[in-house]
Amino acid sequence: MLQQIFSLSFMTAFLAAAVRLAVPLMYGGIGETIAEKSGILNIGMEGVMLSGAFFSFAGAWYSGNLFVGLLCGMAGGLVVSLLHGLLSITLIQNQSVSGLAINMLMLGVTSFLFKLMSNGQGYQQIETFPNIAIPGLSKIPLLGDAFFNCDFLTYILYVLLILTWIFYKKTNLGLSFMAVGEHPRAAESAGIQVKKYRWIVMVFNGILGGIGGAYLVLVQLGVFTENMISGRGYIALAAVILGRYTPVGTFGAALIFGGANALQIRLQAVGVPLPAQALAML
Repeated sequence: MLQQIFSLSFMTAFLAAAVRLAVPLMYGGIGETIAEKSGILNIGMEGVMLSGAFFSFAGAWYSGNLFVGLLCGMAGGLVVSLLHGLLSITLIQNQSVSGLAINMLMLGVTSFLFKLMSNGQGYQQIETFPNIAIPGLSKIPLLGDAFFNCDFLTYILYVLLILTWIFYKKTNLGLSFMAVGEHPRAAESAGIQVKKYRWIVMVFNGILGGIGGAYLVLVQLGVFTENMISGRGYIALAAVILGRYTPVGTFGAALIFGGANALQIRLQAVGVPLPAQALAML
C-alpha cells in the first residue's frame, strides 16, 4: 500500500485534486484579502459563495449557457457582498454580526429558492467547463497535470494573483487602499475617500466570492445542493489569516487546505485501514 501511495501516479492525481479543491478557496480568499486590506472583515464569505453557487446554477440551467451561469454567480455574490457593505460601511454595524447574519440568511434563501426551482423534479445536472491543456507545460511530470491542464477559471486565477500582488506592492493606488484599512483617519486627512474605497473593495469581494461558489457548480460538480459550500467560506477566511493577508500567502494556504481534503479522499480510495471519520479530520 505504501508503494502505491508514493507512486508517481498517486502523487500526480493527488496534486491535481489538491489544486482543483483549492481554487474556490483561492477566489474567496483573494476577495477576502482585498476587503481586509481596506478594513472590512467579511465573515459572510460563506453566504457570498453560496449565493454565487446557487445563482450560477440557476443561470446556467435556465439559459443553457455556462457563461451566463458564471455571470449570474458573480452577480449573486456581488449583491450579498453589497448587503454586507450597507450594514458595515453605511450603517456602521458590527462586521462580525453582519457576516454571520448574512450566512444564515443566504442558507435559508438559497434553500428556499432551490426548492421552488426544482419543483419536485429529480436530479438536475448541467454540463461543466472542460479542461484546457497548455501544450508542453501540461506534459511536465507531476506538476503539469495539476497546474497546466485545468479549466479557464484556474488560469484566470493565476493572472489575478500576479495582478493583485503588483497592485498592492508596486502602485500608489494600492498603497492608498491599504492605508484605508491600516489608518483610515490618516487616509481621510490625506484626501482619500475612505467609504468610497471600501465600497469598491466590496464590489471585488462579492464578484470573486461569487466566482468561488460558481466554480463548485460550473467546474467541479455540475449540480447545486443545499448548503453545498459547507464551510468553505470560513476556510477561505482561515487561508487569508494563515497566508498573512497576502495574495501569494493565501494561494499557499489554500493549497494546504485543498491538499488535506484531497489526501483524505485519495487515502480512502486506496483503502487505507483507518475510519473515514479519522481521515475526514484532515
